[in-house]
Amino acid sequence: MLNYSTYLHPKSIEWVTFVHGAGGSSSIWYKQIRDFKSQFNVLILDLRGHGNSKPKLKDTFNSKYTFDSITNDILEVIDYLKIETSHFVGISLGTILIRNLAEKHPKRVKSMILGGAIMKLDMRSQILMKLGVVFKSVVPYMYLYKFFAFIIMPRKNHKSSRLLFVNEAKKLYQKEFIRWFKLTSEINPLLRFFRAKDIKIPTLYVMGAEDHLFLPSIKAIVKSHTTAILYVVEQCGHVVNVEQPKLFNTTTIQFINTKR
Repeated sequence: MLNYSTYLHPKSIEWVTFVHGAGGSSSIWYKQIRDFKSQFNVLILDLRGHGNSKPKLKDTFNSKYTFDSITNDILEVIDYLKIETSHFVGISLGTILIRNLAEKHPKRVKSMILGGAIMKLDMRSQILMKLGVVFKSVVPYMYLYKFFAFIIMPRKNHKSSRLLFVNEAKKLYQKEFIRWFKLTSEINPLLRFFRAKDIKIPTLYVMGAEDHLFLPSIKAIVKSHTTAILYVVEQCGHVVNVEQPKLFNTTTIQFINTKR
């Protein structure tokens, strides 16, 4: 089972589950835990191969991960904890896992808060992925990861976000990075399906105004999805919960309180 931590509230029956992105870990939510645990029960977890969720023996012989298998890892934890329903908060690739969980098990998801959401790869993103596929076995993965982090978060005020994710990514093994990278390179059909389907679960997209790769597609989605709301954070890049934590916390907690 994935490594996880819980923070139980003495009165609240509401759960909020946090899902990080590729290369990160549950530690990226350190600026959220205090505010959220004061109002809700909180679950944070490390995705497989990240943080303290070490690769399982069976994964050693499995060179390919799928979005369904990684989503099932999350489901296993909430089943074990007997969490019937939860609000889910995700960042970057974690938003895809939450959206996939909502598709497979909609009754378990009360609402979705998708920060730095990835719902479409534009031409620049797809070129980056193709370059990564070509060089992933010959270039040390940290060089690739630092390059991608800089492309996604290029400005000076994004530096703390870049450093946080790069430092977390250093804990991955090369083989683990390649497995996750192959996963992201096969993402387009899934994202196309998500964009086309209005899932009818209350969704708040929290996007940085400087999230140049992913914000345009989210603006298009909220026009056609009836339960989706977009909140744009000014002077902020991809990792909104790290760059603007107070605003992120206030906005997302207020949203959850309207969906109890």
